[in-house]
Amino acid sequence: MARKKVAEESQEQGTRLGEFGSAILQIAEEKGIAKSVIIETIEAALSAAYKKDYGKRGQRIRAEFNEVGGDTKFFLIKDVVNETLREFVEGDEQEDENAEIEETVDGEEKLPRYNPERDILLDEAKKIKKGAKIGDIIEIELEPQHEYGRVAAQTAKQVIIQRIREAERDSMFQEYKGKEGEVVSGTVQRIEGRNTYIDLGKSVGVLFPQEQVQGEMLRMGQRVKVYLYKVESDPKGPGITLSRTHPDMVRKLFELEVPEIFAGTVEIKSIAREAGSRTKLAVFSSEEGIDPIGSCVGQKGTRVQAVIEELGGEKIDIIEWNEKPEKFIAAAISPAKVVSVSINEDKKEAKVSVPEDQLSLAIGKQGQNVRLAAKLTGWKIDVLGVAVSKIAEVEEAPVAQEEEIAAEEKPVEKKAKKVSKKSKE
Repeated sequence: MARKKVAEESQEQGTRLGEFGSAILQIAEEKGIAKSVIIETIEAALSAAYKKDYGKRGQRIRAEFNEVGGDTKFFLIKDVVNETLREFVEGDEQEDENAEIEETVDGEEKLPRYNPERDILLDEAKKIKKGAKIGDIIEIELEPQHEYGRVAAQTAKQVIIQRIREAERDSMFQEYKGKEGEVVSGTVQRIEGRNTYIDLGKSVGVLFPQEQVQGEMLRMGQRVKVYLYKVESDPKGPGITLSRTHPDMVRKLFELEVPEIFAGTVEIKSIAREAGSRTKLAVFSSEEGIDPIGSCVGQKGTRVQAVIEELGGEKIDIIEWNEKPEKFIAAAISPAKVVSVSINEDKKEAKVSVPEDQLSLAIGKQGQNVRLAAKLTGWKIDVLGVAVSKIAEVEEAPVAQEEEIAAEEKPVEKKAKKVSKKSKE
């Protein structure tokens, strides 16, 4: 009867441990933590509980959990040492838990004390494991236990909670670190001061004021796309910095909307953006029969309109990139028509002549158009207004007369500047 009772108790304990393991593994799946990490967590918790109730001070105990059967084996871990590696002290001082730590006295290093709970002499080690040598680790199997006190159970619980939190933080950090530089969808969770917190699903990111579009009002519960700007490790979880103003957000949105960009047949060469107001996009395709601008615009403007709506109505100018600076700069000044472009490659400066009546269009409101064109091309651009009578002369003049025409344009240039000043007023 006694044997039957012991067998039943053992089976019951095994069932409990099996259920315990199944519950932990279920948590692992829900939180996206690796199965091996959960097993390590269970073993750490059980070894802590075992040491609390059945171990001794200074012992190192390792638990080996069997996820299939639900049983656990416990091992006492000892280092193989000799007289040259440890200091032998008589009395209760040997029981010091920190006996393995080296001490320094008068600037001289002192050997760590020999602790029988953590150390084993070479001769004794060879009796347990043949061929043991100095520096090896000996594991001595301990008697398994199933009954734990309240304090030990609480210790195990704390270990499990802490380890799972750490594993969850690491898992989330790795997941979002891999998405750094991508556009993700989220929901506005809360707004604290000028900071806006976006729920990304498994974690929460923050939109700082400098990363928010000026004048854009986000509402609680609103679904919004954000650019994953930076992911940093933090004790409370992954520190995720989001952005709605980064130029690459426009790039990623076009990758989502335009299959040709995602496939690589159309390439975005450069982007110049003033978030919330206007963006200029230079695109190029090396494959014949593909119109890069048409691909980005889409049928009846559906593709570019989807990006504009996501950016809150921000205007987007799409131009074709050209390896010739004159043509690229002329395209960048659009929607204004360009009469001529003269460049200084050494200083990377360009003078762009436009019809006098389109000078304000070329410059843009508060100089925005020419400023974005300069960012897009990487050239310093000066815009000059040309009278209608001079345009015909420029078109008909041979190359040799370009310098003379430029000289004649100087008084017209002054007049153009005055016109632009009046238009600004």
